[in-house]
Amino acid sequence: MSSNPQGNSSTTQENEHLFTDDGLTRKLGLSTAIAICIGTTVGSGIFSSIGEIANASGSALFIALSFFLGGLYQIPASLFYAELYSAYPVNGGIYKNFEMAGWRPIAFISGATQFVGSDPPGLSVMALSIASYIGYFTHHSELTGKFIAVAFILVFMFIHIRSVEGGGKILDIITTFKIIPFVVLAGVAIFYARGELLTAPPAPGAPAGFTALLAGISATTWSYDGTSQVVLVAGEIKNPKKNMPRALILSVLLITAFYTIFSTAMAGLLPINQLAASSAPVADAVSTIPGIGKAAGSLAAALAVVVVTGTLCASVFSQPRVQYQMARDGLFFPKFGEVHPKYQTPAFSIAVQCALAIFFIFASSISEILGYFTLVVSLRSIFGYLVIFEFRKRPDYNPTFKLPFWRFTSILLALIAFVMFLSTLSWAPPISWLYLVIAIVLGLIGYNYFEKRYGQRAKNDQKNQRME
Repeated sequence: MSSNPQGNSSTTQENEHLFTDDGLTRKLGLSTAIAICIGTTVGSGIFSSIGEIANASGSALFIALSFFLGGLYQIPASLFYAELYSAYPVNGGIYKNFEMAGWRPIAFISGATQFVGSDPPGLSVMALSIASYIGYFTHHSELTGKFIAVAFILVFMFIHIRSVEGGGKILDIITTFKIIPFVVLAGVAIFYARGELLTAPPAPGAPAGFTALLAGISATTWSYDGTSQVVLVAGEIKNPKKNMPRALILSVLLITAFYTIFSTAMAGLLPINQLAASSAPVADAVSTIPGIGKAAGSLAAALAVVVVTGTLCASVFSQPRVQYQMARDGLFFPKFGEVHPKYQTPAFSIAVQCALAIFFIFASSISEILGYFTLVVSLRSIFGYLVIFEFRKRPDYNPTFKLPFWRFTSILLALIAFVMFLSTLSWAPPISWLYLVIAIVLGLIGYNYFEKRYGQRAKNDQKNQRME
């Protein structure tokens, strides 16, 4: 006559579901998909990276070649994602790749570390950067700058909570306005570029030869970070089997062309030694254009405000989709996976990520500590390129775009990611190893908790969706 509460609980869980809605739907077109990639990638980094690349590569020619070859290096990765997301166009990015491959513990560690260690702190850095550039004109205090940063985060939070389509249109507009000034400036700069600077040999004592070119290419890596950002929202792209490959390939080609032209223009305005030594290389280069002169600083600051605003807008839009998808898969708190009944957006996920970003604006020391977890983010890329070997075995894997020489290319990408991971180790402080171990141990504990509590019910939801 005695009952078995534990057995009843298990039976109940097998029959229950986490969500009763159909989730986010496909409302975003090709232009917004491209805007997400360009909007995320083309940020304030280009203003400082030109100087760093000038210092690493040693000549104007190698600056242009570094950006060009750095972009070519990104193309295989974009082609890789074009195949994966023409077959499985779902939200979540690299986290979802692991989850679909059945590597759920790795998926959870990847998504949780991204949520804690990189995404919200990244939003805070962008917002503070915008406030800093505005300060060029207003000369406000540090505290005022923090409140300006908070205001920018709140504005985009409310925009993206209220509407997917509306947020996408705003992103289209901001991306257009951030690219047009760059294109105009690059065109004017090319007109005034001096041929003798572009063909000048390396300055005495500057890096030279193939080693210098490799150093320059390596220095462009962060400038291209974000070229595949649209994979985070693949589940909301219309006609994804066509538009995902188009967005990924067109974005990386456009960004490569833009960076190559812009860097060539800057290298043709200022001698390489001055470009390498400058703390504001773009502003100093533009100041040599007739009629601009002292206004170059103001022009560069104004451009930076527009550019970083676009990056912040794209990031607030796309990043919360990872935790949304984790919750839909039963690997995070269900509240993050809820779709707002009126606005049809992942409102809670967006709000929490923005709230954390605001917290980090006022707690920068904590943000710096969490930055040590980026070692885990670097490590996950190695495994991320190996999921294709699992997917290629499946009968339901039918990509409309196929990666050329997929075995060779995937292994090559994984090896490059491994080399980049070793490179990160070379400059990362020793304490990063401790944080790597902490992330893995806590990640496994967290995975077991969510898997036992919500995993079965999430699988029930997904099973029902496949049957409908």
